[in-house]
Amino acid sequence: MKKSINQYEFTEAFRSIRPENFSYAGIEALFGYLEDYEASTGEEMELDVIAICCDFTEYENLEEFRQNYGNEYETFSDIEDRTTVIRIDTSEDANGIEDGSFIVYNF
Repeated sequence: MKKSINQYEFTEAFRSIRPENFSYAGIEALFGYLEDYEASTGEEMELDVIAICCDFTEYENLEEFRQNYGNEYETFSDIEDRTTVIRIDTSEDANGIEDGSFIVYNF
């Protein structure tokens, strides 16, 4: 038996168990991604905050990501070639270079 939850309940589950793991905007983006995933696959997911925290990591910018994964990842497209990227607050500068906060499925 599974229970459907809304974004508020999803957010509260993270805030009560792992309050520092994702920003509010990150939790919101992650909830949207997981809802879309369920809709596209037809597979219901069980909310397991700890497992989600192990599977996904939020980064403030590409430089922070590179500190964990290496300098070969110059753009979001480079990362998307390897894993799922959930963009939170990304923008493009005058030179067409993207940056900003995002979540990745760890690899």
